[in-house]
Amino acid sequence: MVDDTLTASVSALLDEHARVQEELSDPAVHVDAGRAKKLTRRYAELDKVAAAARHFAQLEADHAAAVELAEDDADFAAEAKRLSAEMETAEGELKDLLVPSDPDDSRDAIIEIKAGEGGDESALFAGDLLRMYQRWIDSRGWSSQILDATHSDLGGYKDVTMAVKAKNDGAYGWVKFEGGVHRVQRVPVTESQGRIHTSAAGVLVFPEVDEPEEIQLDEHDLRIDVYRSSGPGGQSVNTTDSAVRITHLPTGITASCQNEKSQLQNKDAAMRMLRARILAKQAEEAAAEAADIRRSQVRTVDRSERIRTYNFPENRITDHRTGYKAYNLDQVLAGDLDPVIGSCRDADKAARLDALGD
Repeated sequence: MVDDTLTASVSALLDEHARVQEELSDPAVHVDAGRAKKLTRRYAELDKVAAAARHFAQLEADHAAAVELAEDDADFAAEAKRLSAEMETAEGELKDLLVPSDPDDSRDAIIEIKAGEGGDESALFAGDLLRMYQRWIDSRGWSSQILDATHSDLGGYKDVTMAVKAKNDGAYGWVKFEGGVHRVQRVPVTESQGRIHTSAAGVLVFPEVDEPEEIQLDEHDLRIDVYRSSGPGGQSVNTTDSAVRITHLPTGITASCQNEKSQLQNKDAAMRMLRARILAKQAEEAAAEAADIRRSQVRTVDRSERIRTYNFPENRITDHRTGYKAYNLDQVLAGDLDPVIGSCRDADKAARLDALGD
């Protein structure tokens, strides 16, 4: 039997499911594309709960009937035992669905990779991380787009920003666990004596804004600067002032883009990044004010914390948050990231489930 707390949670979500379904049936809702998209996403989440609740209720009814019939027919005792085991599995699945989700999980995402300690070696590692993510994204059938990039002299990146779009699964719910300091241990290409060096690159992850109207920006609150784009080593790659930097004056948040040759295209990309950063700041402030803030979630967006080590001599990948360790670094860099990120998702779900029980 599901306990009273879980029963109440299921009942509340089923009520919400009915309300959202009713809202989606109203043509007026679909005039606002942003609101309709949010409601559709929420309905998909709640529909899973409704289906699991119906399945459990049917098993519960069948089990009760089998127990009653077993009093007169011993053959039904085995059926009751089988149904009892199925109910236990179904209850676990239902509990998993009741775990409160991050409302931003279903969004697309923006990943920013910045070279850190280690100079040229760090910039090369930033390029390795970018390629790792691109290969992983491709393996999942998702798509990516480079919004901005500043190259280094040796072919790496001083910083690079990429948008990630998923098909049927929220990209942010996966890539948000990549936020933090990624440390690499290997012999740099610039090392003549074969000594192992340690360097690092920082990763920031933002949920992307669905519709521009979601984050209203007053033009008077924006300072837009244009300048000449530059390539590797500071070489000019454009003879016009096409690069754009936008500053949101009330918050001081900035975003810049020089990846495109068109000033308009760079402005559009910079606005995407700016809105994502403002959305992330708003979410962070809301979480800080909430009494049930989860420290584990805050950690995922703290770039000052070392989250993972890539050890090339041992072909080892280690995630310091979950204790995940494997000796297949070459495969991970080739895009086999699911097990690594999966360990973070599992730990996050377990923490949410514990909080639900409390």
